[in-house]
Amino acid sequence: MINKILVAVAGRGLCEQMFNMLIEIPYFQAASVTVLHVVPPQVSSEGMSAKLEEGGKILAEAVDSLKVDPKKVNPRLKQGDPKDIVCQVADEEESELIIMGSRGLGKLQAILENSVSQYVFQLTSHPMLLVKDDVYVKKIRRVMVALDSSEEGKNSLNMGISFVNQIPGAELILSHLKKDISGKSSQDYTADAEKDPVIVEALKEAKRKGIQKYRCVSGSGKPGPEICKISQELNVDLLIVGSPDRRPSSAKSLIDLDRLLGDSASDYVRVYANCPVLLVR
Repeated sequence: MINKILVAVAGRGLCEQMFNMLIEIPYFQAASVTVLHVVPPQVSSEGMSAKLEEGGKILAEAVDSLKVDPKKVNPRLKQGDPKDIVCQVADEEESELIIMGSRGLGKLQAILENSVSQYVFQLTSHPMLLVKDDVYVKKIRRVMVALDSSEEGKNSLNMGISFVNQIPGAELILSHLKKDISGKSSQDYTADAEKDPVIVEALKEAKRKGIQKYRCVSGSGKPGPEICKISQELNVDLLIVGSPDRRPSSAKSLIDLDRLLGDSASDYVRVYANCPVLLVR
């Protein structure tokens, strides 16, 4: 169960829509929610006052739009650098999930344009649900899990199973992409995904926990592009991907350009997936 959610709002309404979709799932219904809006520094006190007033309205509208008991909502209006404040509040609140918007900028562009979601993605240790500005938030019916052998991959599978078990008529899509840049894998299970050893174990666990409606997809190539391609072809409503904590705690305060640029499947999916992406830590 998720008990503490942080929703970082920017006035677009997409994160609020995503939260309202999730709160219909029993897995989330016991959760309290912190709604955060951050006002960045301004050059004058008059500008700061105007931005704080505007931010207060954005926060109030976001809180009003949430379909949850008001007693479970903690609104917070903060001043500072948004990327730092989101990470700070997530730590303070011990958030089990951060929901925030994303412009879907590429790696270098994200750095140059000071992307909040990119920095938070790289620097936080909390799971994140990213909702891109150009994504249509839909009822969750098809949940795809990108499988791998990591601990984060196992956590992704467990979360996907929990979601699907609590959504009437939902389908669990188990996908495994073997990293093979040459495209000439000697173990290609594309034609019979249920024989892929990684999927075999995942499917066994899914069935053990009561999953009846499922689909399996296996292949080889560059995992990031292939995951995005499959999720688009299958019209996935939510994509769950394991994403390791990017930096040791001793380096959290340091800006490391190589880390921020990233080159993992989750980095790619964050930018190019055409559905909301849940990054599991």
